[in-house]
Amino acid sequence: MKIDQILDKIYLLPEASKLTLKAYVAEVVHAKGHILLRTDRIETSLYFIKKGIVRAYARSADNEITFWFGKEGDTVISMKSYVTNQKGYEEIELLENCELYELKTKNLQQLFDKDIYIANWGRKFAEQELVKTEERLISRQFRTAKERYKELLKDHPDLIQRVQLGHIASYLGITPVSLSRIRAELK
Repeated sequence: MKIDQILDKIYLLPEASKLTLKAYVAEVVHAKGHILLRTDRIETSLYFIKKGIVRAYARSADNEITFWFGKEGDTVISMKSYVTNQKGYEEIELLENCELYELKTKNLQQLFDKDIYIANWGRKFAEQELVKTEERLISRQFRTAKERYKELLKDHPDLIQRVQLGHIASYLGITPVSLSRIRAELK
């Protein structure tokens, strides 16, 4: 996905502001398995996925709990680092070889001070991320695993082909065996 499409999906910028913002964006490539963001550090960049898929997870005492998948067009960010300049909650692992657009947070913050349109873009970005987080929380609290799986199939059918079932089971909050049962019921 092209950077213009990703930026426009967040908020339409005047062309001059978009060119200014894009001047601070660099393309980077990382291999499958790379940990892009870590819980033990303050993250200084945000990323937009050009090509590939990632997962966000947190570690518990005895396992990893996947709580988000990102794919082409999505933003990868530690909101805690971005907003409070503190270590984040999550690790972001690349599940495929990924092409990403990287934007340094300090550069974005400086652009907010210089360009009201970019500042508004940043506000819209933060608002959209908040709504996505709220939707994930509500889904996890009020829908059954079967309902969440059906929603995943409807909204992101390609994930089933691209992501290990163990990660999907973790995302749904169930065991791989329970996921197998749900999949068998829906066939």
